[in-house]
Amino acid sequence: MSAVKFDAGRLAQVLVAPIVSEKATAAAEKNNQVLFKVLRDATKPEIKAAVELMFKVEVKSVSTVTQK
Repeated sequence: MSAVKFDAGRLAQVLVAPIVSEKATAAAEKNNQVLFKVLRDATKPEIKAAVELMFKVEVKSVSTVTQK
């Protein structure tokens, strides 16, 4: 995959808030996953880039769920 450049200002807005719940805590402990609320129009590559920029980690994959 080619390295795509994203606007740092946009990436700062992509992650809205962490999700704190029993299910999110279980995912963190069992699968080493972290759950975030993100902007509705955020793409998977943007989410990945935002998390890597903010937390200085390598993201293996991004899964999304759209809620009403």
